[in-house]
Amino acid sequence: MFLLLLMIFAEILMPVVLRQHFFSNSRNRYYILLVIHVILSIWLWILFFAVAGYESFFDNPQQVWMLMSLTGMTAAVVVPRTIIILCHFAGVFIKRYSGDHLRWLTNTGLITAAVIFTIIATGTLHGRFNFKTEEVTIKIKGLNSDLDGLRIVQLSDMHLAGFHHHREVLEKVINNVNALRPDLILNTGDFVTFGWREFGRFDTILSGAKSKYGNFAIAGNHDFGTYHPYYTEADRDNNVSVLNNLIKASGYTVLNDENAEVRIGNARLALIGITTKGRHPNIIHGDLDKAIAGTDSADLKILLSHDPNHWEEKVTGKTDIDITLSGHTHGMQMGIITKRFKWSPSKYFYPNWNGLYVNGLQVQYVNRGLGVLSIPFRICMPPEITVITLTRE
Repeated sequence: MFLLLLMIFAEILMPVVLRQHFFSNSRNRYYILLVIHVILSIWLWILFFAVAGYESFFDNPQQVWMLMSLTGMTAAVVVPRTIIILCHFAGVFIKRYSGDHLRWLTNTGLITAAVIFTIIATGTLHGRFNFKTEEVTIKIKGLNSDLDGLRIVQLSDMHLAGFHHHREVLEKVINNVNALRPDLILNTGDFVTFGWREFGRFDTILSGAKSKYGNFAIAGNHDFGTYHPYYTEADRDNNVSVLNNLIKASGYTVLNDENAEVRIGNARLALIGITTKGRHPNIIHGDLDKAIAGTDSADLKILLSHDPNHWEEKVTGKTDIDITLSGHTHGMQMGIITKRFKWSPSKYFYPNWNGLYVNGLQVQYVNRGLGVLSIPFRICMPPEITVITLTRE
């Protein structure tokens, strides 16, 4: 209801602002901006009524895609319009006795709105598909020689509904993964956002990813139906069952508080998967003791744990797990990443939000994710394919 009122408010007042600010000085500019306003309005209202009138399953990929698109349009259009209106009518109020307005204040609103729109449009059209391959070397003291040079590709947080109208993009990602010639592909969860229907037929694309020793995955907290607004507990249980089968159909061995042994030459590699449920700050982790049972004789232990905070809470100094791979944060899909400096608002919720972290002989890597969540854009926070090479220290 609030969004509807805000949209109506902006729809009525924005043409008034354009007329008062431009009509007497530049009619051409006024008509051009009015046409742009009408085009954006038509697009916005079509999305709004499509979402409001949707009657099928909530986790249908089309519905999730429309919800994300509406959120994106709200951020790119409704919010900037509101800024323009507030700036303009603040100027009208200040100059109320002269019947004019502060032109510089309206111009400030227009410039601010244009910058916001441009940033979000760029993040939507380019940023979310600007996949970066991060090459990471992890040195392991006393690493078995048969594991020296092992190449692991980590994927995470696909949120597949975001690829609903971009299947070819995901196909290209999978081709890029295969070109990296991975020995292992490890996926740290969040295949969907709300429920299993978002998977669509993406299993046919994901199953094209091949590695020498196999693909392994865990389910993230979104995969457990945590955020589906209409699920009962029975629905969530069914969702987990169906989703596990879909992940398996995508070529993965799913690890739910369990482990799998991979023989590489004479080396025994233990892959351990932990379940993650709930939402921040009430994240519920699975049974780590159960998951690591029987791995004492492994030459190397790698844990797949969706929530990066789990590492310091339950892993470092408490287990002999060598490497932990996590995701979950998305880098909040906005921030700054350069060779010398990294920052994202996600650091205030997840101290280990992206990259490599070391505590003694134990190492964690946090992947920024492949897809988008809630908002259909990434601002200076590119989606990530991680290539980890193990070497002997």
